[in-house]
Amino acid sequence: MTSERKYIPVSFFGMAVGALAWGHAWRVATQVWALPPLLAQLAAAVGLLIWLTVLFAYGLKWWQQRQAARLELDHPVLSAMAALGPVSTLLAAMTLQPWVPELAWALFGLALGAQLLLGLWLVGRFWQGGRAAETINASVYLPAVAPNFVAATASATLGWTTLGTLFFGAGVFSWLALQPLVLGRAATLAPLAPAQRPLQGIELAPPVVGGLSYLALTSGPPDLLAKMLLGYGLYQGLLALRLLPWTRQAGFAPTYWAFSFGVMALATMALRFLERAPQEQLWQYLAPLAFAVANGVMALLLWHTAALARQGRLLPAAPASGVTSVGSGGGSRCGSGGGPGGRPL
Repeated sequence: MTSERKYIPVSFFGMAVGALAWGHAWRVATQVWALPPLLAQLAAAVGLLIWLTVLFAYGLKWWQQRQAARLELDHPVLSAMAALGPVSTLLAAMTLQPWVPELAWALFGLALGAQLLLGLWLVGRFWQGGRAAETINASVYLPAVAPNFVAATASATLGWTTLGTLFFGAGVFSWLALQPLVLGRAATLAPLAPAQRPLQGIELAPPVVGGLSYLALTSGPPDLLAKMLLGYGLYQGLLALRLLPWTRQAGFAPTYWAFSFGVMALATMALRFLERAPQEQLWQYLAPLAFAVANGVMALLLWHTAALARQGRLLPAAPASGVTSVGSGGGSRCGSGGGPGGRPL
């Protein structure tokens, strides 16, 4: 009997995004509280290691299991996860910038081109219609919102503020256009399948990831817009907490990493507020609380992910046809569904 082949889902780039964002949060924390730099370096190293592992495994998948990789890109939900590849690479570029600036610039250029090409392809396919309303969830933010916000932050970090402003605008208006669609589907159609419910953790990300972009593009104490973005991020965080019993009905799966980017960005944004307005008492309480919660979330994600790996349940089996559902690791399957309208372009 031959052993069952395994493959890495494209959604695992969410692990790289969350881990790299964790490293960024620690970097800011060491600046605000004068913590030992070694802690931030260790967190950054973990993020880079996870990113490199996922990147290598996904490249190997295209080499050895090309059909499965193509089916994911045809899938109405899973295809959006591919946008996390360039997003994680942009975060890796920002992580490496203080240490290896030449490599950071090279990664920035590659990821910027990749996120534009992939985002335009996925969003253009979305605009052609024919997509079933039941396949709409917070993952629709990934092709146009997350890459543009992170590109804005990376551009500003590397000194290209004007370019960053353009990406920030693309991210903001894409987010505002998609928000009613996601909320309308959630309110009027049948509840999301249990395996897909953790994807709603992505809802937390746009206001705070966009907020970090805005802070990177501006200077001085947080202004009204920055506070509005943080306030909406906090509200989404409380809403995610309120929905947690409903979200947890299918048990832990790698899709819970969908919460990681938003949680880390919220903590980093609170730390930036404290850095820029240390006299504000609210930030003195909020920043350590948000940072503690972010580290607790990361510890839980790493622990449960390692547990799935020890049990041999982290990677799904490579299917002969169809694509493993977004709840991979626990393992229900769904067909690829084709591209929008059954005609991927």
